[in-house]
Amino acid sequence: MSGTRVSASEVLVLIPARMHATRLPEKPLAEIAGKPMILHVVERALAAALGPVWVATDAAEIAAVVKAAGHRAVLTRADHASGSDRIFEALGKIDRAGKAKIVVNVQGDLPTIEAVAIRAAVMLLEDPAVDIGTIAAEIFDPSERTDPNVVKVVGTPLGPRHLRALYFTRATAPAGEGPLYHHIGLYAYRRKALEDFVRLPPSALEEREKLEQLRALEASMRIDVAIVDAVPLGVDTPADLEKARALLAGKARRPDRP
Repeated sequence: MSGTRVSASEVLVLIPARMHATRLPEKPLAEIAGKPMILHVVERALAAALGPVWVATDAAEIAAVVKAAGHRAVLTRADHASGSDRIFEALGKIDRAGKAKIVVNVQGDLPTIEAVAIRAAVMLLEDPAVDIGTIAAEIFDPSERTDPNVVKVVGTPLGPRHLRALYFTRATAPAGEGPLYHHIGLYAYRRKALEDFVRLPPSALEEREKLEQLRALEASMRIDVAIVDAVPLGVDTPADLEKARALLAGKARRPDRP
């Protein structure tokens, strides 16, 4: 792989956060270990030391909490269909001059995401042939192999802990002997790739699998995947919230490996 190192002056980290999640309303403001969940995510994104970090939200309450903690937030429309649409609107407001060449989408419900995992997605863009970088972790829990809620990435190995994505699926794939990889929905986009992506209509496979990233593959964008050590806990339900509280209070350890 040839390319140049990513400069912090080229990177903008955006954290989409909406107030009205169906299964856990107001979850960005849910308290975990003494602070709102959104602040845990902001602090972990800042620890990655990639560039400025902003929260893109549809709620003045979330923006106020973020700003009160000394961080940056921008208000976006409430009717976005996805986090990628929200960060694209935020990008236009924050960086009208087009200085940011790489835009990182860190989900606002990943309070245990590791800074090294965020960096791993961005470092994939040191290869100029890559449009989008993302991350995955090897599946060790047998139940996850057949769980349709665990998205698997099928890819061709390009080196140690590095794949080029060929497909994403809720099915158990690929068949045969070998590892399966649990995709983690964190993305580093080249700015042009994000601009192109949000303007594309939903694709056939995207609608069938209910996986937005397939739109990019069907449009011949290249997505590379860095293999990281663990899947961060995504907080979608009250039970997930209790797990996050236990993890970040030091009372539990997530069994990512046997």
